[in-house]
Amino acid sequence: MSLHGFRVIDLTRVISGPFCTQQLADLGADVIKVETPAGDTLRGQGSMVGETSAYFASFNRNKRSIVLDLRSEDGMAVLRELIAGADVLVDNFKPGTMARMGLSDAALAALNPRLIACHISGFGQSGPYADRPAFDFVAQAMSGFMWTNGDPDGPPLRSGIPISDLAAGLYAALGIAAALAVPRETRRFKSIDVAMADSMVSLLAYMATEVFATGQPLPRAGNDHPLVAPYGLFETSDGHIAIAPSNDVMVERLFATLGCRDLLDDPRFAGNAARMRHRAAINAEVEARLRAGTTDDWIARLNSAGVPAGPVQTVEQALLSDPQIAHRDMALATETPDGEPMKILGFPIKQSGNGPELRRIAPRLGEHTDAILRELEEARRNKKG
Repeated sequence: MSLHGFRVIDLTRVISGPFCTQQLADLGADVIKVETPAGDTLRGQGSMVGETSAYFASFNRNKRSIVLDLRSEDGMAVLRELIAGADVLVDNFKPGTMARMGLSDAALAALNPRLIACHISGFGQSGPYADRPAFDFVAQAMSGFMWTNGDPDGPPLRSGIPISDLAAGLYAALGIAAALAVPRETRRFKSIDVAMADSMVSLLAYMATEVFATGQPLPRAGNDHPLVAPYGLFETSDGHIAIAPSNDVMVERLFATLGCRDLLDDPRFAGNAARMRHRAAINAEVEARLRAGTTDDWIARLNSAGVPAGPVQTVEQALLSDPQIAHRDMALATETPDGEPMKILGFPIKQSGNGPELRRIAPRLGEHTDAILRELEEARRNKKG
């Protein structure tokens, strides 16, 4: 696997940090999850499968768990020893916490001159908001991301998933992977600073480019596209269909499939700029025709014509019955440490040879404490010898 042979010390909890370290573990890194005697708070949240939180299991597969009391000198001594022999350290504490633990970047560099230390936080390690507590909801709100979601006349809306946690975790994993590309022999201490708010700002895409270019934001467009029409969610005779014709060629294919190619001769609809000015009218024309057929029928016809279209599936439909998602192994069957059957999300990276794989399920609290301590003892003996 890509990161086989690298050791990661994981001081993270909840989502952003564990999602980062899970990406590294999935790619082969030996991730040691350091937990307090109380354990990661996610161990007690969400639905339980037997004695295992499905929520916790979804962010902590392929890791080993060690319990350390970091308020004790013995616990900190073991942690420092783990860090000294590691390639990567990841935390998602509030800025300043690591320094108060005696693990500032300067201290970490002295302890392990080749260490990659990645710090994930709400607003970053510096700046006027650095000391503020932050959760996904706040990061979505303050980054401008929440403002982009919702109907034009409605309030801003949050993403249904904790997207700032996930984005920060992915950026942190990417930064770490890039740092690990430097050969260990020539590597020097590197500190990586990833903020949830920064991560959300980076995802603003054309919302940001319009502000930079014009000084004005694009209005919220609900399920319509802010820059393209017709493009969105439309009613059929038995439900809804998502249609995404992103250019004039695809729009012509859409109109031909709907049997209304002549609409292109209407000055209101001749070109995207005109259609954007008359979005309500062109949407009404499209929807009137779509209501004459079923969702499944239109999906087949539109995709055959080269127009991207699909149903609006529930999460249950997507994960448990969609044939493409099943083919791509995005719902993995596994079990809890107690042998209860459980499903978890699969690996979005498909790689020929040595790709991500499920080597172990999410660990019990402290499941590998004794084994890791024995490894440290063996390393000490080898060093002395």
